[in-house]
Amino acid sequence: MRIGELAERACVSTRALRYYEEQGLLRSSRTAGGQRVYPQAAEDRVRLIRELYTAGLPSRVIAELLPAIDARHVSPELLARLLDERARTTAKVAELQAAGQRLDALIALATHPDSDSCPATLDQAAAGSPAP
Repeated sequence: MRIGELAERACVSTRALRYYEEQGLLRSSRTAGGQRVYPQAAEDRVRLIRELYTAGLPSRVIAELLPAIDARHVSPELLARLLDERARTTAKVAELQAAGQRLDALIALATHPDSDSCPATLDQAAAGSPAP
């Protein structure tokens, strides 16, 4: 199938497909006129690539992971990288949760001002007040 058809079927842009090729994540053959042609399996591959990006993996890790997925074997080194990525994601989630708690404290202060005291920090306010 040609690049436009694959892009439509996989719900990505043709630019994304070209990028995936540049990163070594996707392969195509070329017609005599130089147009890209993809096998039918490319649609599933593109969906998998998108899922891996959505999981927060960078293209360099995805490039290492795809052959391991194909072989149904992940090396200990690659597993360690995946565990590192998971730890990084967990840390980001914790940071976002803390930011949400600070926003909750700010919202509580804005909607129920307390004239007796003003917290020195939003962390202090979050510790002492329930979420709105």
